[in-house]
Amino acid sequence: MKKVAAVILMVLFVAGFAYAKNYEVAKKAGEFDVVVTIDKNPPVVGNNYVTVIVKDAAGKAVTDARVVVDYSMPPMQGMAPMNYKANATVKGLEYKATMNLSMAGPWNIAVKISKAGKTSSVKFTIDVQ
Repeated sequence: MKKVAAVILMVLFVAGFAYAKNYEVAKKAGEFDVVVTIDKNPPVVGNNYVTVIVKDAAGKAVTDARVVVDYSMPPMQGMAPMNYKANATVKGLEYKATMNLSMAGPWNIAVKISKAGKTSSVKFTIDVQ
């Protein structure tokens, strides 16, 4: 009986990690409400898939903007700056991009949304494992 209980606990523990919530940031960027989701929580070294949902003041999805994900690691002594850019593409009502994070540590993220000559940004920091 104890073995069965131990197995059930182990399965529930593993299942909890398998269904862990994605990394998510919700912020206002100018006139837009923006939700940025990264498929791994915490983000990891290597490819991390980013989804950006942009909504206008009426709550309607915005699909005709240009969305760019700029990501950089803060400068470190003796290392070249690490600044990268991923252009997001529209898929349905969302924008998709891939960030290839080259090393563990803090990374600065800026999601830039450009529409009608105006650019707004959502900025946040992630800790890559």
